[in-house]
Amino acid sequence: MSSTVDTPARPSAVTPNVLARASATRRRRAVRLKLWAGSVCTLVVVLPILLAGVLPLPGPNDQDLARRRLPPLSEGHLFGTDQLGRDLLSRVLHGGQVSLAIGVLAVLVSGLVGLLAGAAAGYFGGWVDAVVSRLLEAQLSLPLLMMLLLVVALFGPSIPVITFVIAIAQWPEVARLTRSLVLVEREKPYVAAARVLGLRRPAILARHVLPNVVRPASLVVLLLLAQAVLLESALSYLGAGPQRPFATWGRIISDGQDYITTSWWLITLPGLVIALLVVGVNLLGDALRDSARRGRKAELR
Repeated sequence: MSSTVDTPARPSAVTPNVLARASATRRRRAVRLKLWAGSVCTLVVVLPILLAGVLPLPGPNDQDLARRRLPPLSEGHLFGTDQLGRDLLSRVLHGGQVSLAIGVLAVLVSGLVGLLAGAAAGYFGGWVDAVVSRLLEAQLSLPLLMMLLLVVALFGPSIPVITFVIAIAQWPEVARLTRSLVLVEREKPYVAAARVLGLRRPAILARHVLPNVVRPASLVVLLLLAQAVLLESALSYLGAGPQRPFATWGRIISDGQDYITTSWWLITLPGLVIALLVVGVNLLGDALRDSARRGRKAELR
């Protein structure tokens, strides 16, 4: 009889370290892909909007009734013309300047208000935290669009009013995140050391705590830019946006909705521009947020 000899099992080449490196590599590739795709989508929309004044395009309000509702790529009109013979591409680009300006100003104001309110609530606690928390709960319980329409109806559909309204609608998102970040930061040793050195609480908050929470809070502000553009477009579509002669994206879609069955480009092309910008900004925000998380994990190691 032949005896069998037990051979020792060979260790697997797939170790936990290899799996961890492979997972980290996949995450890095996903971040790079989102960053690249988001940058391309955003620049494709933002660059022509910024250069709309120097591009060889007709004026956004120049009418030619003999050339009404021309389809795209016809007679020098890349996006075609609308129901009054106006160049649709020119109106989309100039309307984007208004929509982007309102969105950027709104997120800057909402970011500043949310950062200050959330930092004060998280650091000082007590009645300050109670007041800010109750304000957040009260605003989050209200229907967003109905609240915006009510405020615009009361104060008029001007650009400053719409900017302020959108900012007030968005500050709770920044405040909630900032509050949670400050609650973590205030328990760290450097805050206790600053107290021992005799620094006052407002000075500690301004000099040491806020610089450590501004970066993650700013990522949320970037994501809110897409929401601000959508809110402005919704208000303009409902007739509560900036009034004429401003050609905003929402009004362009609203003006063309009666011709959707015969002139599809009047709604489809402006809608695609809005969707491309929103997708690009969201991808950029996600990529930057994932990069920040990986950086914090690397620091902890």
